[in-house]
Amino acid sequence: MAVYPAHGVGRIDSIETRSVGDLHQSFYVINIIETKMTIMIPTNSCDNVGLRAIIKADEVDEIYSILKDRDVTILPQPWNQRYREYMEKIKTGSVYEIARVLRDLYILQVDKTLSFGERKMLDTAQGLLVKEISIANRTHEDAVSQSINHIFS
Repeated sequence: MAVYPAHGVGRIDSIETRSVGDLHQSFYVINIIETKMTIMIPTNSCDNVGLRAIIKADEVDEIYSILKDRDVTILPQPWNQRYREYMEKIKTGSVYEIARVLRDLYILQVDKTLSFGERKMLDTAQGLLVKEISIANRTHEDAVSQSINHIFS
């Protein structure tokens, strides 16, 4: 299992070697669980694209701490600027950045109505976190989703 930034958790099904001309290169063949998409990533550039292992169970408490933190200031800015900033954080693939995006969007929706793009991003961030936390803790996704919803209720 591995996490591919902005796509989520995937299963490495195989490592294949492909040839293009004289160049032979090995690829991870990854099946993204949520979307059933298959992605091939060159094994020698997996660090560059942000491919990483699933977090360990002892890291989950830190994710929940980020979600519970209310001592944050969300600067007033146009929704599209905020959207770009949050999308960049999601694209890093960092579970901690994704947790911050989710927290900020939940806090923001208390004061104002989120744009369609922001609501979609909130759902995406929550889906990415739920999937990874459920695998890390070996728990059902519904239980993780309820825990996150309870934090923000």
